Amino acid sequence: LRAAAPWQTIRRSARPGHTGLHIHPGDIRVKRFEDRSDRLLIFTVDASGSAAMSRLAEAKGAVELLLAEAYARRDHVSLIAFRGSGADTLLPPTRSLVQTKRRLAGLPGGGGTPLAAGLRAGLDAALLARSKGLMPTVALLTDGRGNVALDGSPGRTQAGRDAVDMARALRAASIPALVLDTAVRPQVALRALAADMGAPYMPLPRADARRLSAAIGTALET
Repeated sequence: LRAAAPWQTIRRSARPGHTGLHIHPGDIRVKRFEDRSDRLLIFTVDASGSAAMSRLAEAKGAVELLLAEAYARRDHVSLIAFRGSGADTLLPPTRSLVQTKRRLAGLPGGGGTPLAAGLRAGLDAALLARSKGLMPTVALLTDGRGNVALDGSPGRTQAGRDAVDMARALRAASIPALVLDTAVRPQVALRALAADMGAPYMPLPRADARRLSAAIGTALET
């Protein structure tokens, strides 16, 4: 109606016997609303140990593949790496392919395995994202051999307890998660940790980037 209103005088003079509004096809306006997804996939990747570089290379490839798919759905992707005595956010939530490749290029590896710190970083990132209206999912990639406690001290016993505590905290916060076991043989302890998280457990001992991407994509859809 707003598009047609300025032309009414001219249109009436062109058709003097026609009463009422003169509406032409060119007056029709269609507003297309773009549905922007609010999903966020938080990769929490074990960057420690002797197999770290191979595992990280596959994780990097999977992130890039998933981000390419997520770009079409307007999903967000984030990356956290844990090694040494703590965890670092290498990639804040983004849909930028260029930014992702730049951040992933220098992904570090080696050192101890602060599994609990990685889980805590994933939980913190998920809670922050949820407060901003996003729907986060934490994807944990690890062989499950945590040996660094939350306070940075070495020792498998306390490291295991801290990891269980953080896994249960994720479940208590109702954060959807997925555990991808990258060990050569499936780890019973990691399967139990997935149960503590209330998360699906997927052993992927020789997962390449495409298999990893497909597994995570399937889990997200279900």
